[in-house]
Amino acid sequence: MNILFTCAGRRRYLLKYFKEVIGDSGKIVAADMSSNAPALTAADVKLQVPGVYAPNYIDVVISLCKQHDIKVLISLNDLELPILSARKDDFKAAGVNVIVSDPNVIDICFDKYKTAQFIESLGLKTPKTYINYNEAVAAIKSGDLKFPLIIKPRWGSGSIGLEIVDDLEELEIVYRLDQKKVKKSILATASSDDEFLLIQEVINGLEYGLDIVNDLNKNYRGVSVKQKLAMRAGETDKAITIDNAKLREIGSILGCNLGHIANLDCDVLERDGEYYVLELNPRFGGGYPFSHEAGVNVPKAIVAWVQGKDVDDSLFVPEYGKISSKCDILLNVGC
Repeated sequence: MNILFTCAGRRRYLLKYFKEVIGDSGKIVAADMSSNAPALTAADVKLQVPGVYAPNYIDVVISLCKQHDIKVLISLNDLELPILSARKDDFKAAGVNVIVSDPNVIDICFDKYKTAQFIESLGLKTPKTYINYNEAVAAIKSGDLKFPLIIKPRWGSGSIGLEIVDDLEELEIVYRLDQKKVKKSILATASSDDEFLLIQEVINGLEYGLDIVNDLNKNYRGVSVKQKLAMRAGETDKAITIDNAKLREIGSILGCNLGHIANLDCDVLERDGEYYVLELNPRFGGGYPFSHEAGVNVPKAIVAWVQGKDVDDSLFVPEYGKISSKCDILLNVGC
């Protein structure tokens, strides 16, 4: 079984996890628009492709899938998910299992305003969220919304455009600057609506990450809960796996109702004993290795499911109290 990772970027560890599963029975193929992407160093085959918004991007990827006999495709980038999801049938016709959720799921998760609405529809808590600047200002003046507030792209990726503001004057200035910043960034294409920025209340408290696993038939299978101990550049840097029944229940509610496939990376914040679901990312997130190093093995499950086999749900239960931390290494990424 040959597996292709698109937008491979920096997630070298994920390619290694899948290689441990398939061994010599297949190849790990990695593609990125940059020939120097660090994850390419963990691949058996390295490919350079156009950017995801290039008109011929999907055609190029499908051609490469045929050339390298790819059976499974996994994307590691938010911006690519809606593009791949819309073309799943084309990949299926080429014999490729694209591990990406359906377009309606991607739409809910990628549009952070729809994310907030979806979370509230399930009876779960989420930070107060506004997409209309004037409505947000009115809520501030009425006391319904209080500083500090965060401004961020409605269709975002990574930490691009995230800003914290502490008063009305700063809100006005930063909001206008952020509009310009996003329009000049890689997020410009995705930011199609005029209201492409969110104004959201800041929840100060403990932070958690959930890896919520559904099988390829969208059935909920399990959740791994981690408390974040340190963050860097918007990504979990150190975490500990924990036994928290309430957060597992939240993961179950989300997994059963969203209908995603494979891994869902979910951020949760705690304030005064209440849990607020912040973001849903229907892919492997930067927090997944903390679950994997504690015994969870979603790559093994995906390979089994593609082969028509099943796995026991114990595969998604981590060893509790396992602390892991990322560290920097230098790689020779030259050709």
